[in-house]
Amino acid sequence: KRSAANQRLHYYQNKLKLAIIGQSLFGQEVYTNLRKHGHKVVGVFTVPDKDGKADPLAVAAEKDGTPVFKFPRWRVKGKPIPDVVEAYKAVGAELNVMPFCSQFIPMNIIDLPKHGSIIYHPSILPLHRGASAINWTLIHGDKKAGFTVFWADDGLDTGPILLQRECAVEPNDTVDTLYNRFLFPEGIKAMVESVQLIADGKAPRIPQTEEGASYEGIQKKSNAKINLAQSAKAIHDWIRGHDKVPGAWIAINGQPVTLYGSSLFGGSAPAGQPLEIEGASQPGLVTKNGLILYGNDGKALLVKNLQFEDGKMIPASKYFSSGESSSVELTDDEKKMAEEIRNIWKGILSNVQAIEDTTDFFKSGAASMDVVRLVEEVKQKCPSVQLQSEDVYMATTFQDFIQMFVRKLRGEDQEEELVIDYATKEVNNMTVKMPYQCFINGKFEDAENGKTYETINPTDGKVICKVSYASVEDVDRAVAAAKDAFDNGPWGKMNPRDRGSLLYKLADLMEEHQEELATIESIDSGAVYTLALKTHVGMSIQTFRYFAGWCDKIQGKTIPINQARPNRNLTFTKKEPLGVCAIIIPWNYPLMMLAWKSAACLAAGNTLVLKPAQVTPLTALKFAELTVKAGIPKGVINILPGSGGMVGQRLSDHPHIRKLGFTGSTPIGKQIMKSCALSNLKKVSLELGGKSPLIIFSDCDIDKAVRMGMSSVYFNKGENCIAAGRLFVEESIHDEFISRVVEEIKKMKIGDPLDRSTDHGPQNHKAHLDKLLEYCSTGMKEGATLVYGGRQVGRPGYFMEPTVFTDVEDHMFIAKEESFGPVMVVSKFKDGDVDGVLQRANDTEYGLASGVFTRDINKAMYVSERLEAGTVFINTYNKTDVASPFGGFKQSGFGKDLGEDALLEYLKTKAVTVEY
Repeated sequence: KRSAANQRLHYYQNKLKLAIIGQSLFGQEVYTNLRKHGHKVVGVFTVPDKDGKADPLAVAAEKDGTPVFKFPRWRVKGKPIPDVVEAYKAVGAELNVMPFCSQFIPMNIIDLPKHGSIIYHPSILPLHRGASAINWTLIHGDKKAGFTVFWADDGLDTGPILLQRECAVEPNDTVDTLYNRFLFPEGIKAMVESVQLIADGKAPRIPQTEEGASYEGIQKKSNAKINLAQSAKAIHDWIRGHDKVPGAWIAINGQPVTLYGSSLFGGSAPAGQPLEIEGASQPGLVTKNGLILYGNDGKALLVKNLQFEDGKMIPASKYFSSGESSSVELTDDEKKMAEEIRNIWKGILSNVQAIEDTTDFFKSGAASMDVVRLVEEVKQKCPSVQLQSEDVYMATTFQDFIQMFVRKLRGEDQEEELVIDYATKEVNNMTVKMPYQCFINGKFEDAENGKTYETINPTDGKVICKVSYASVEDVDRAVAAAKDAFDNGPWGKMNPRDRGSLLYKLADLMEEHQEELATIESIDSGAVYTLALKTHVGMSIQTFRYFAGWCDKIQGKTIPINQARPNRNLTFTKKEPLGVCAIIIPWNYPLMMLAWKSAACLAAGNTLVLKPAQVTPLTALKFAELTVKAGIPKGVINILPGSGGMVGQRLSDHPHIRKLGFTGSTPIGKQIMKSCALSNLKKVSLELGGKSPLIIFSDCDIDKAVRMGMSSVYFNKGENCIAAGRLFVEESIHDEFISRVVEEIKKMKIGDPLDRSTDHGPQNHKAHLDKLLEYCSTGMKEGATLVYGGRQVGRPGYFMEPTVFTDVEDHMFIAKEESFGPVMVVSKFKDGDVDGVLQRANDTEYGLASGVFTRDINKAMYVSERLEAGTVFINTYNKTDVASPFGGFKQSGFGKDLGEDALLEYLKTKAVTVEY
């Protein structure tokens, strides 16, 4: 209905006859969207075909039957060409729309239509008039970028402004990221909006001011040399503003070397080999991450790739090891393939008489579009070879290209053995080895900006190690790796049973490292070691084994439908993976929450980018190491430690992510849901806050009720999403219940979580401990009775006494809000008042879990049917299983973890109908 209403709205709006003058994919998208909005395109004027290939705008228009004109020029010696002008006049346009135009259009064409002409320009005019506006935005270090739709006049980008949009420039933005993130998608929308404003007679004409106006032309290679006697940011801006054309360069040993892939570097420099650079204030440093350069302010930047004068490009990290590798001998089949590739080169380099082994692709006149063509044509011949544009830049001669291709064909280009910089610690009678860098595309590497942060052991408040602090650029790289792994890698083509075998192998490796994982979990999160061994890690292993078994059992169904005689029909459904998924997990069960979500996600065939909680990243990064050992292909799993505000927000906003699974607080869940909706309407599953009620009737097994009631609150130090946030105890047993609970608390050993006799470890981090103490203070101020605890334990670390409150009334803060800690909140209810206590138990916006203790099975079933929660425990608590679905109602979220239901969260259903 909404679609039909939109169509009627478009129909009744004012519409125009348009001439589209321009080219490129941007021009194609503007053309397509204008037609979708009901405007009539009466002619498309674009550039002639190049090497037999039409411009994307021409391709789309010709497919639609729109008249297409491909004039090589519009004027000769400054005068309009009469035949061209007449052809243009014949279409009868009311407005010229110029989304991207590289030709000079005569003013009698610009002014001829009733409404004149509008042009898209990628800068906030009057800044950066002329060509290369995006480049100059970066070169000048502008804090804002944007675009302008303006009315064409006889000046150079000087016409009145119709519409402008702007966005922030991120520290490591490039021309590509700015264009893809904002200038391209928002520019298309703005062109359509501008045309409609004109059609409705509402389009403004705001004269451009000359104040602050600037004009810069196209940069030449000779002018792109980097001045190293300036700040690191200025050098970085110069490099990224010239990437990829014409390329900013420096001189090394008297030879020009072009730099690509610059980012600001904020961390301490890793080990590397010094490199003398002409004009630099100090030597550069070739490291495993790339080339570090220093500005005259002492700050640094990191460069990823270098290109030499002969056109060959190498990773900057390989500068001192870029010599020739030994050549491989080709088999007869490989020689035949090489000749087919030689013919592809010949087709592209038509100006070269013969393709010799020494023929250089770029010295023979090839450009960036030719690189794309070469890659795609070779992939058509041999789809199994994963060829990238960068491979062509790294192997520019035909001989080098064939050697590179054959190595890829044989699988000899496999990733070098995984290199990991460990943080090591002698603890728990073992040496634990902990990766601490971002895990992207099968490799551990520092954050793009080099930033790190400290992760703290809550047992003593001391630093365990420094961990990479991922940036927005790292998110974009991780998502790109996951998308490539899904679209082009072996994961998406893999037999489901083989995928299951890899997950079984991963579970086996986790079991082999179970004690190390449990130790890391204990020192990073404060989990008692014995609990970490059994639950945090043990259930994680079970989860992967469970979902590994599902891989080859995901299936659709056939559906009988009405037959359209005399033909017959078959309708069936398929369950398909969604694509790239994002997973954001909390800090209370770092590894188990990872397993609950990622195992189902991977079993369904998706790829993922996972953000562990900032305060507990270490088991997730150790898990990443094990995925490589298990043979999970690169790019399938990516793990980014860092902040929720930066990494989590970018994951929520990213247009290439199709699903986001989140476990955390309700307010953050709402923000994520909003961002997912506004970005690209991602599928979302949310496991959020809880205030789970536990009802204890007087006819219960009191011994069991005390034992399980304590477990419902104090399990995992109370840092448990389904913890009983409020206990309702029937009046006749209330005092006995409280007395016995306090008696048992006094027996609990509080101490080092690695001590096998410890019952109660430290809270996860200091901010959480402070919040819990404030929670208890609020309870006392409101008039609840503090029976036990409520204080920090007098020892190093973030320990809190198990706490008991009674006389808690329904209006109190602690009756309504979750503590997420070892705080038992108890209210009594009158004997026999089943419906009354049910009403009180359900009087919450949360609905994650609940429980009831009674020997009366009829009462138990009556209560369970009426409790508004995703899980109900009867005469037990915390009894989760990998086969049982887990998730909440109301503001505790939606969607399920575990069980078959969890798979459905990561699948989409496609219906197929065949007529035969």
